[in-house]
Order: sequence, then structure tokens, then C-alpha cells
Amino acid sequence: MSVSVIIKWGGQEYSIRTLSEEDTVLDLKQSIKSLTGVLPERQKLLGLKVKGKPAEDQVKLGSLKLKPNTKIMMMGSREESLEEVLAPPPENDDIVNDFDIEEEVIEVQNREENLAKIARRVKDYKVEGMNPPRAGKSLLVLDVDYTLFDHKSCAETGQELMRPFLHEFLTSAYEDYDIVIWSATSMKWIDAKMKELGVTDNPNYKITFMLDSAAMITVHTPKRGVVEVKPLGVIWGKYSEFYSKRNTIMFDDIGRNFLMNPQNGLKVRSGRTYMTRPAVSLLHLRLFETVIYYHWRCGFKKMYLTFI
Repeated sequence: MSVSVIIKWGGQEYSIRTLSEEDTVLDLKQSIKSLTGVLPERQKLLGLKVKGKPAEDQVKLGSLKLKPNTKIMMMGSREESLEEVLAPPPENDDIVNDFDIEEEVIEVQNREENLAKIARRVKDYKVEGMNPPRAGKSLLVLDVDYTLFDHKSCAETGQELMRPFLHEFLTSAYEDYDIVIWSATSMKWIDAKMKELGVTDNPNYKITFMLDSAAMITVHTPKRGVVEVKPLGVIWGKYSEFYSKRNTIMFDDIGRNFLMNPQNGLKVRSGRTYMTRPAVSLLHLRLFETVIYYHWRCGFKKMYLTFI
């Protein structure tokens, strides 16, 4: 059954009707973030309780027995300064205990509740197209934070935070791939970062579209509990004429983002230290082109892409 709530914040009301009883409090917070820009960890939902205590993120909405159009007051503020645009997003800050996706993938990849979440994203998530898909091209999906953009280096501008040879890499990739950007932050910050890096309007390549955290889903894993992932099925469902698991590859520095599509994900080493290691650059990805193609067509399960 569907769940409908009204969030009261900043003197306005926001109606949310796209969730089900199987979704969690974290799913609700992600929906709120897409409407208000307030990050989940900064949200305080008043009155949303279980046994007298604030409902935790993994609690399913069905267990809260919410009446239709229940009004929930939220407290929380959003970031507005450029410093925070360039700072590491809280949900990705200091991630050190990423796990081996092979241990968890069988448990989550084909679960009906996760597939249902993907189906809802396909139906409800609105993609703002930037450039049309090109027939016959494969798809390259790129993470932003620590993959293209190093938040923690001592730098004064976004250009200094950029991986070396980023534009050369994207120019080369564009010959064979449509390029999509997918970050676990809000679209406001993704857009700001891509403009700061000079990616959005680069004359040598085009970005097909960008996805934010609202396109992600939460899944429950036996060992790590509830985590957020990037299901490529959202893209395949919306653009089935152009893209599928046969022609899509995604680079990300966080392995858990591949839980719903492990055969299409390549984990890259985090770019947090590149400014002290000039040789570490996206240009070196070209050296892996043949290996990537071979494993991709033969059905790889996991690869860690290491820069040299």
C-alpha cells in the first residue's frame, strides 16, 4: 500500500505520495531532501516515533501506521555556501569500511522489495535531459566525489580539486560512450560542482543527464543493515531503447553502490590523495580499456580499477 504524508518545514508544506509501506524512514528522508534540499542527517522529524523513541532510519513506514496525509513537522537547515558545495557530503565523509560486494549481492540483487523500489524510481523520478542519447553508443556512469572530484586536498578552487586529465578522459570516452553523472548528493550541489569543473558546457564532450541521491534506493544487507545504492535499473528502465546491462559500465569509489548491478560496476581508487601523487590520473584509465572490454563482454563479477 502507498504512504502519503505532508512535511511542514520553513512555513511551507510538501506532499509526498511516492512511497510504500515497505519503504523506510531513510527513504522518506531522501524524498524530503529532494524537495527541500535538507540532508537526511540534518532532518529531525517531530512526532515520528516507535515506542516513544524517534524512529530510526531502517524502520519501515508500514510499521508506523501513518494515516493518509499525516502531517509531520521537520526541523533542519540546508547548506547554502560555496564552501559547503565543495566540501565532502556528510553521507560520504570518511568512508573507510567499504565492503566486498560479493558477500552481499546474492542477498539483495533479486529481492522483490528492491526491484519494486527500482520500478517506483523509473516511474516517479524525473530525469532532466541535457543532451539526447546517441544510438549505438554504450553508457558510462560516473560518480563525482572522490572519483572525479577530490574534496579534501588543500585547494582554493574547484579546478584544483579536479582529477588530473579529467577533460582529456571524458573527451576520449565520449567517442564511444554517452556520459551520465550520478552522485549521492542533491542536484543543486552536483550542478554546482560540474559547472565549477567546467564539465557541463565543455565543447569536446556532452553530458547526457545527471542523477542525484533521489534516484538511489535503500537495501537491507545481512551484515551492514540498511545502505543506499545506485541501481542502474533506474536508467535501464527509463532508457531501455538505448541502454541495458549489456552496454553500461559505472565507475565509483564505493563498492556498495554496485550491490544491485555488480557486473556493471568498476571500483576505482579514491582520488583523495592525487594532489600529492601527480601520476594518479584519469588519463591512465585508457590503459585498462582492453581489459575492461574483455571482462565486460565475458561477464565480470568484480574488478578494482587501480590507477598507476
